[in-house]
Amino acid sequence: METNTFATSAYIATSPETAFEYLCSLKNLDDWTLFSRMQEKIDEDTWVGTASGYQRNLYYHVKKLENPLFYGIEWHCGFEYNKYFQVYPVLLFPPNYIEPGTDEEGVYFHWLSFVDPGRQTPMIMQGIHTVHTSECRSLKANLERKLGRTTAAKGRYFIDTDTIYVDAPVELGVEYLKEVKNIDEWAHLVRPMGEVSGQSGEFLDEYDQKVKISARVHSLSKYYLLEQEYFYPEHDFYQRSVALMIPAAYSFADPDASGFILHRITFWKNGEQFAHGKLQIEDFGAESMNIKRFLEAKAGNLKSFDRGMSYVPVHKTQAQELVANTR
Repeated sequence: METNTFATSAYIATSPETAFEYLCSLKNLDDWTLFSRMQEKIDEDTWVGTASGYQRNLYYHVKKLENPLFYGIEWHCGFEYNKYFQVYPVLLFPPNYIEPGTDEEGVYFHWLSFVDPGRQTPMIMQGIHTVHTSECRSLKANLERKLGRTTAAKGRYFIDTDTIYVDAPVELGVEYLKEVKNIDEWAHLVRPMGEVSGQSGEFLDEYDQKVKISARVHSLSKYYLLEQEYFYPEHDFYQRSVALMIPAAYSFADPDASGFILHRITFWKNGEQFAHGKLQIEDFGAESMNIKRFLEAKAGNLKSFDRGMSYVPVHKTQAQELVANTR
């Protein structure tokens, strides 16, 4: 997994609209975070306040994401106004997006964090799992308590993720992954039934079951969202997943960072093993490795793959530094 990112998720028994409105207000961080306390409002979307991971204050900024499928926001943090080096995308999935036609209510909350390896402190990376996981629980309780619940509601699904760094232009990744015919190159559990073109096609899975696979790409803030849908017509079974493709220059607030983060979001039924489609998160992870290998080769970066799954800053030579400083 990519070591500069952290993701946490929860099912929350409230409406997507209520959760979205609540998260858009930075002042509400006072109620559910460990120690993000808003002290002074700077503008409509920005506050300065205390922080859990630093012995100094942070500027907090919120940005709404425009998407017709589900609600989303980004939190941005930094030590100076309008100079943010941490970005936290948040997506809110309604249950009927995960399972079309379901009668389940509520919302599935997914929170992704990036910390630039050049700026991260040991405390931030050692503490982010503990703090964000606990804060996610606190957020869930805060919203469910407002509706009169006295214990945590349990959703039918849970979210699991696979994240990898790809040292290739994000535009190359978008063009490659939106073409369903390329699945035959990077996936190993399906094979096409005849010729496939465009953004949907028919395949056979590893048990020779017919499956229709489709892909759609949406622009989202400074990055892209890829939807993949597997539909088994003979079993009336859907399996949907979402992938964020975020340029490293944006996720780590470093204009010199090349490539992008591929973050795949998957949905699994609690207490139930799927009979079709991907059966475990490792099925997604294996595909991600192949995607990384093929895209980096297409970009001419044959050495990047050996460095592993995580973004590693490539140090500039003195000559490169001199050129950059004279621009």
